[in-house]
Amino acid sequence: MQAKVAVAVVSLILLVGAIVGIVVIISSNNGNDEQSNVGIVTGMKAAETLCAPTDYKDLCTSTLSPVAKTNARVTPKDLVEVAFEATLEEVQKALTKTISLGKDLTNSTIDKMSMNDCQEHLKHASYELEMAISKVADSEMHKMGDLLAELNNWLSAVVAYKASCLDDIVNPELQISMQDGLMNTTHLTYNALGIVNEFSKILSKINVTIPSLEQNHKARRLLNTEIDKDGYPTWFSAADHKLFASHNQVRPNAVVAQDGSGQFKSINDAIAAYRTNPGGRYIIHVKAGIYREKVIVPFHAINVYMYGDSPRKTIVTGRKSRKDNIDTVQTATFTAIGAGFIAKSMGFRNTAGPEGEQALALRVESDMAAFYNCRMDGYQDTLYTHIIVKKPLAGQLNIITANGKEHPECNSGIVLQHCRITSEFGNPPQIKSYLGRPWKRYSRTMIMQTYIEKFIDPEGWTPWNKTSTHHHTCEYKEYANHGPGADTSRRVRWSSLELVTDRKVAEKFTAVPFLQANMWLKNTGVPVTWGL
Repeated sequence: MQAKVAVAVVSLILLVGAIVGIVVIISSNNGNDEQSNVGIVTGMKAAETLCAPTDYKDLCTSTLSPVAKTNARVTPKDLVEVAFEATLEEVQKALTKTISLGKDLTNSTIDKMSMNDCQEHLKHASYELEMAISKVADSEMHKMGDLLAELNNWLSAVVAYKASCLDDIVNPELQISMQDGLMNTTHLTYNALGIVNEFSKILSKINVTIPSLEQNHKARRLLNTEIDKDGYPTWFSAADHKLFASHNQVRPNAVVAQDGSGQFKSINDAIAAYRTNPGGRYIIHVKAGIYREKVIVPFHAINVYMYGDSPRKTIVTGRKSRKDNIDTVQTATFTAIGAGFIAKSMGFRNTAGPEGEQALALRVESDMAAFYNCRMDGYQDTLYTHIIVKKPLAGQLNIITANGKEHPECNSGIVLQHCRITSEFGNPPQIKSYLGRPWKRYSRTMIMQTYIEKFIDPEGWTPWNKTSTHHHTCEYKEYANHGPGADTSRRVRWSSLELVTDRKVAEKFTAVPFLQANMWLKNTGVPVTWGL
């Protein structure tokens, strides 16, 4: 029986953003660019160096060598660009294949929907790669260090989009065909992740300074103590401070109200009025009411800020589920795709219930997105910061998290910090509830400084199923949690589970090193705890 994952109440903040490791900065003692590039190999030597750690070395060599052999002065930066271009070409080939398969091999509605969803995912993957190629092309060698985290994030997104394409295909013949069509894409993306990682090592051997976590954390903590009278850090921009501190001082671009007091009666109509480059955030005020609509903030609608009157008064609701013979991604009541999306004081609901199988309240693909004072209610495939677990059907499990990290080089995962994990059904022994199970091979989850009620099974974590070995390769951590369910004395004895006691280890999963939040979140005006 499939496990049932979670309701969520976000009373502080949910972040979905660029999942990154460290920011690398190239420094030069005398400001001379040539001096900062000393030690960088070129030509075939560069190609051999970059390909050495990759998963598919022969493919890597055949990808890079045509350029390296014809240009002895080609740099690692040039070869990184070549690797991304080759991956983009394969993604576009796979996209073409989804179109042909959708026409030739699919007769059922669910198959056609799967192919349409796959096309959407691959289009987004293409966009991520195009962004990466543009960034690499426009960057000078001595500034590439600042870009490496973003490159890893874009590649991690491509891996995720590819996986999403395959996961919702239920037709075995169709899935095998798409797996074959995406094989080169997968191999090239994994290689590109290895190349970016090796490039980082090359840069570290020349004149590179990597700010220590301790130094950054100290600086952030000082900033975080400077709080104004409204409870917001003083370094917020004036515009975003007004945006979050007082809606009365902000004039929305669109007002949605079911009683006719706004320009629109539906949220989708307000989003449809969005125009490219609105000159700042596109602000939508959704007045109190229950909005029974399937909302999508599309790819082109960037920097949308949507706020309601409270998470219990402004509610977007739906009840689509896999039982309706649709893909999981299509069950979402609310979908945010356009980058920079922010929601405040709203509720998102899916009422399909435990019988509905996968039934999303909220789907977020938006990069650099934030949810503040929001509530998400659902039964399966829903994960947010403050989590209340609902009562499942007889024989079902409750699983709080199920991360889908597919490759060890991907900078992705789930972090729950300063949360409350509670239930609505008490602690009956017949209902098994776990903190997580590894969906993909390199599933990664950290739960820290969180209150955990007693209903969580003492073992804490459970395998994906009886035949899966993902619990041997996943990465699970717990740190400084409290409450009756936080007792770790009877946790599973997996080598992949670390009961963290070292503060420095835990700090790596805080907002700045894990999300690079200091690069983007501070500009949104969302209150956030930077460290522990």
